Amino acid sequence: MAKPAQLKEEGNRRFQAGDYVMAEALYSQALISDPHNPTLYTNRAMARLRLSQWDSAVADGTACLQLAPDSMKAHYSLSQAHLALRAHDDALRHALRAHALCVAGGAAEHKSLGPITTHVLRCKRERWEELERRRVRELGGLEGEVLGLLERGREEAVREAEREAEGEEGGVGLGEEGRREIEEEWRGKVEAMKAVFEKARPEGERRREVPDWAVDDISFCVMVDPVITKTGKSYERASIVEHLRRQPQDPLTREPLYPSELRPNLDLKQACEEFLEQNGWAADW
Repeated sequence: MAKPAQLKEEGNRRFQAGDYVMAEALYSQALISDPHNPTLYTNRAMARLRLSQWDSAVADGTACLQLAPDSMKAHYSLSQAHLALRAHDDALRHALRAHALCVAGGAAEHKSLGPITTHVLRCKRERWEELERRRVRELGGLEGEVLGLLERGREEAVREAEREAEGEEGGVGLGEEGRREIEEEWRGKVEAMKAVFEKARPEGERRREVPDWAVDDISFCVMVDPVITKTGKSYERASIVEHLRRQPQDPLTREPLYPSELRPNLDLKQACEEFLEQNGWAADW
């Protein structure tokens, strides 16, 4: 019987070749003999993601975190699986944790910064879109309910006015003019309520702009994890680190610059987070 290490290596070769079914099977065989190896769980999770086995990928990522709570790959795979399952809060939570672990890992992890940063933005965008769809559905249901109540109120007001008119001495009923007055009064109430709901409706035609301070000058995306250089210029961490990997110079001054000299811009990070929270569409800007 092949050893777990051999099965893992063969699984990796199959994965690289695009044979995800066999890769998943080989990782599963390896786990029978080595059930406490966190790497085997993350490898199998990645194969299962390729096979769209979302629930199984969640199970593998969770099992890995029980053995290695700070596994960046486990958090990343969990985020991808949760996003496919439309569990947006969980997807974003694990994506942000993967990003933090990637940054903390130093140069060895920086090659993953770009994809993970892009994934964080995707999680933010899809979470915002889902919240917006839910809000629109709830608003539409509430609007119908309120307008229905107003319509029933109008009908009841007309009937009540008819009864009062007929009950008066020598009464001959409400009459067309009296009914018209009540109709006009309630029509005004309905229109006023429609105006309230219209103001609360998403304004698809509203001009949407991303402020310059939120945009990374290298990738031209909204920043998720801005860092500041010695000259005071801020960039998205993934973008500037990739730039410095190819050319260790400040993009503006061309002076020598190294990743260790970058500092987190916490105020700008908070501002970007607040902007994206209120303008989820900007994640795909």
